[in-house]
Amino acid sequence: MNFFKIKTCWSNAEFIPLKLCIASAYLFIGSYFHDFFDDYYTLIFIIFGITVVWSVSLWIHKMKSQNKQ
Repeated sequence: MNFFKIKTCWSNAEFIPLKLCIASAYLFIGSYFHDFFDDYYTLIFIIFGITVVWSVSLWIHKMKSQNKQ
């Protein structure tokens, strides 16, 4: 399967959405165990959703651009 063999190069700025995505997922999962984050479910889920779409679109764009070279 060629999908997993494609290599991409990421700059530090392009890792920001991925890191936000992972951090918001951890907060969302962790909020089930702590009442402190109960009021922030919607905000955390919105941040997670936006950063997932952003990270996947960056990844797909990079794979397409490297295949053209």
